[in-house]
Amino acid sequence: MALLEQEITLDELPESGGYDLLPAGWYTASITETDVKDTKDGRGKYIKVRYDITGPTHQGRVVFGNLNIQNPSSEAERIGRQQFGDLLRAIGITRIRDTDELLGGHVQIKVGIKEDKTGQYEPQNDIRGFKPLEGGATMLKQEPKAAAAAAPAQAAVKSSNAPWLKNK
Repeated sequence: MALLEQEITLDELPESGGYDLLPAGWYTASITETDVKDTKDGRGKYIKVRYDITGPTHQGRVVFGNLNIQNPSSEAERIGRQQFGDLLRAIGITRIRDTDELLGGHVQIKVGIKEDKTGQYEPQNDIRGFKPLEGGATMLKQEPKAAAAAAPAQAAVKSSNAPWLKNK
């Protein structure tokens, strides 16, 4: 038995937001957790990413997405790597060595609803696409004219000390 240092009553505790699915659509999100995991069969790897929704609606909700980076199925690996490339382009990262470099990245994510074809599981949200924030600066290499025009915005982004820019 472990005693609490205080009495807690139910009316003091917040209610959960529930587990209803997010409606399909585009959301602004921040990447708050990443991890590399083994696939169920142990023959591949994927990046598990937590996206915290920041707008335009459903702020505070969370969606998880997986990005295949190694898979015995060449098609699954190709699709996963394409999605990973889309994510990196959307947040402006040109090279990465550690998934922690994604942390703090802001991106628009396209959320969909995935139905289980076997009928064993409830429908769930999944990530179907990425794009940069509207009007957001990108850290990708640019043509000289575009780079000069984007310099003030890039300086503002760099000065924010975002963890995902630590190796720039």
